[in-house]
Amino acid sequence: MIASLEQITKYYGAELILDQVSLKIEDQDRIGLIGVNGAGKSTLLNILSGDLEFESGERAIASGARIGFLRQNSGLDRSSTILAEMRSVFAPLYEIERQMEALRIRMRQFPDDHTLLEEYNRLHTEFEAGDGYLIDVKINTILNGMGFAGRDRETLISALSGGEKTRLALCKLLLEEPDLLILDEPTNHLDFKTLIWLEEYLKGYKGALLIVSHDRYFLDSLVTSVCELDRTRLTRYPGNYTKFTQLRDEAYTRQLKLYERQQEEINRLQEYVDKNIVRATSAKSAKSKRKAIEHMELVEKPLPPQKRAHLSFGYDVEPVKEVLHVRNLSLSVGEGAERHPLFKGLQLDVLRGEKIAIIGENGVGKSSLLKAIQGLFPVDEGKVDWGKNVYLSYYEQENTGLHDEKTALDELWDRYPRLYEVTIRTVLGNVLLSGEDVYKKVSSLSGGERAKLKFAIMMLRKSNMLILDEPTNHLDLDTKEALDKALVEFPGTILMVSHDRYLLDKVPTKIAEMTPAGMTIYQGGYAAYARGDRPIITPDQPAPEPAAAAPEKKSEASNSYYRGKKQRAEDAKRRKRLEQLEQQIADDEDEIQRLTDYMAGEEAASDYEKLTEAANRMEQLQQELAAKYDEWSELSE
Repeated sequence: MIASLEQITKYYGAELILDQVSLKIEDQDRIGLIGVNGAGKSTLLNILSGDLEFESGERAIASGARIGFLRQNSGLDRSSTILAEMRSVFAPLYEIERQMEALRIRMRQFPDDHTLLEEYNRLHTEFEAGDGYLIDVKINTILNGMGFAGRDRETLISALSGGEKTRLALCKLLLEEPDLLILDEPTNHLDFKTLIWLEEYLKGYKGALLIVSHDRYFLDSLVTSVCELDRTRLTRYPGNYTKFTQLRDEAYTRQLKLYERQQEEINRLQEYVDKNIVRATSAKSAKSKRKAIEHMELVEKPLPPQKRAHLSFGYDVEPVKEVLHVRNLSLSVGEGAERHPLFKGLQLDVLRGEKIAIIGENGVGKSSLLKAIQGLFPVDEGKVDWGKNVYLSYYEQENTGLHDEKTALDELWDRYPRLYEVTIRTVLGNVLLSGEDVYKKVSSLSGGERAKLKFAIMMLRKSNMLILDEPTNHLDLDTKEALDKALVEFPGTILMVSHDRYLLDKVPTKIAEMTPAGMTIYQGGYAAYARGDRPIITPDQPAPEPAAAAPEKKSEASNSYYRGKKQRAEDAKRRKRLEQLEQQIADDEDEIQRLTDYMAGEEAASDYEKLTEAANRMEQLQQELAAKYDEWSELSE
């Protein structure tokens, strides 16, 4: 056992947050902690980490066990650099290294002093046991995997964005390798590449994991049990998130049946007692049955499932078949000398009823594209043609279109003044804004509540096309499930940007992968994309050419016959060398990836010699790869 909580009770003022909550964490446990916003998840994590006191119960941590807690606030030293902050994890090893160097100097001065050699050997053994010679390898493996591959290691932490600080805090925590790793929303601010790397890394993590996440795909991939905090109580279920949803419903149904059967039995016995207790002939039997009732171990009535949001999108006007045509769209961002292209020559066709999800690395321009096609961003060139009778609803991830000074009720009613108040309240109730909540000012609403309010607006708008930018951000798991269902059932057209792989696997009919080179369309949802199924290229959008195989200009091709024999031979040699370099670069990158996977695995950690060999080979490959890229660039000009 690494840690345990027994019968923990916690109040905030007069409000009960945790009621006799118990949790035991064993070695290699993979636990997902879920619950609606405000259920007490952060409170539980802070108690477990020792940062928060509680009214009653017991917290126990195994002797010597180390707990690492990734909070939503990074806690990094703002004045430090990226590299210095990562190296701070290994301060004890650096101190040993300093002592070893001091001993080497003294041993040269006093070669006959055997005590110096003994102390040096002791320190050296300790240094090797801590993988002291692999510190930089470990640091670079983690930083590169978490999206800092191209970032200057001397960058000050104060210069990083909020998302970068969160990622860097996670890097530091992974390097610390605690016995229990507590992660609070670790997938925030991660693109697909980084997210997949983190998943694979955590699958091989030696310690226990306790993860709070709204990323259902992430939970499915990693956890082996799910703990749900629901109305002050904690219940643990075996299996991943998908299994949990099944077991929770089954457990409620089973408990309710047991309760109802017992109540029927109690009522039957009580009816007998009431009829016979005064009768001389049957009083004894009645008293016996009354005692049976009194000694019966009562089955607790299960709490009914919490009310869930009900979302439904529909429309009244049918659009034309060809909803949207985007041709050769280019967009630049920045001002003056800092201005640079975000994307160029982008093409996209959207047909009625299609549900297309746009994915790609952070910064490639996905959200900007959604704004550009709506005319919210000026473009450099290109054409956007909308079909007739297309009515849009736009969900912006920051929900900037809401008015902070208005109440939730007025925000909706002012947009649809002809509707009765009861209709407005019904729609708000469907998104779980009811009672006094409707009088809250928009400025005081949580991120999840603002998102639900925006969905309520969209439900009343009845648009035949939805443009959605990260619609599952800020939503609890139950509301995400409701949104999934609503989007699947929506008969209209959807164009969305999302990092939610669970949503991406259920809703889209196509995945559009956006890169600086253009856009590639894949049939099906995320699972098909992840399998690498054959892409679908639109008829007027040619497949991307290999980087080194840029076609010659027509004028150059037509004059090739007249070139001298020597020039033609040199051209052929150059093309052959380019082909060789492309193959060598691909092979080197594959080997680097294999080495990276190996050094991150358990086998490498237990074999110092092989790990050192792998690190040296990777360094050699990286140097060779840089030289090959330089040569390739020169030859392809």
